[in-house]
Amino acid sequence: MTGYGQSAVEGETIAVTVEARSLNHRHLDISLRLPRPFLPLEPEARRLLQERIQRGRLDVNVGLTRLDTQRAGQVKVDTALAREYAERASALADELRIAGTPELMWLLAQPGVLTRGDPDLGLPEEGWPLLAQALSDAMAKLVAQREAEGQAILQELTALVTELEGEIERMTARVPQALARRRERLRERLSALLEEVTLDEGRLAMEVAVWAEKTDISEELARLTAHLEQSDALLRKGGSVGRTLDFLIQEMNREVNTVAAKSDDLDLAQAAIAAKAILEKLREQVQNLE
Repeated sequence: MTGYGQSAVEGETIAVTVEARSLNHRHLDISLRLPRPFLPLEPEARRLLQERIQRGRLDVNVGLTRLDTQRAGQVKVDTALAREYAERASALADELRIAGTPELMWLLAQPGVLTRGDPDLGLPEEGWPLLAQALSDAMAKLVAQREAEGQAILQELTALVTELEGEIERMTARVPQALARRRERLRERLSALLEEVTLDEGRLAMEVAVWAEKTDISEELARLTAHLEQSDALLRKGGSVGRTLDFLIQEMNREVNTVAAKSDDLDLAQAAIAAKAILEKLREQVQNLE
């Protein structure tokens, strides 16, 4: 699911900012960018993030500002580099017979002449508490957005589960009629083959029983119903259910494929096709769930 959160906290010597974004992803993929002084804290920061989210692509950017101006980097002048710029510029002016000498402002504007020394930030004692607080605040806002999106997805999933339940009931109800129709078709085929020979009802019943066993879908329908009930229970329970639902949808899809392969009845085949279409919609939505 998608989400966004940001936070900023200040201590005595530093201020920490955090910006977090999440996108849909089958697994947990965390991209964490930390300032150099915070790099030793990366394992702890990742553990904190993993406690807040279990699935999705998570991008987290952390900023660090030092409030202690006394330790701020000082401006440095590279005199040797400035002298080289001046000499090269004067030599070029003489060669081209151009009057004038390099001006001070031009020299200061050249790359590398003026630099600001990086302050020695190190890792202040308040570094981890402030980082942990900023990460927690940003993730709390991000998770709140994900939960709001999850509620909308839940309503759609619940409707799809109800629709799928209807198709399974349709298949279950059609089984007796399909069996009777199969028996009648077998009788007609045997009659056409044997013509004047009287049919042995016992033999016919045996053939129908063999055919029924090969095309029996009662076990598949029972497993479908069980998986569907489990899916419904998970949706009602809430929490991190994405991976479990993904697995159940794969299992249900396997059962529906078996029903479609065994079925020689038009209504059963149409119900199986409709069920597969619903399962595909379910699968697409479940990819967005944690």
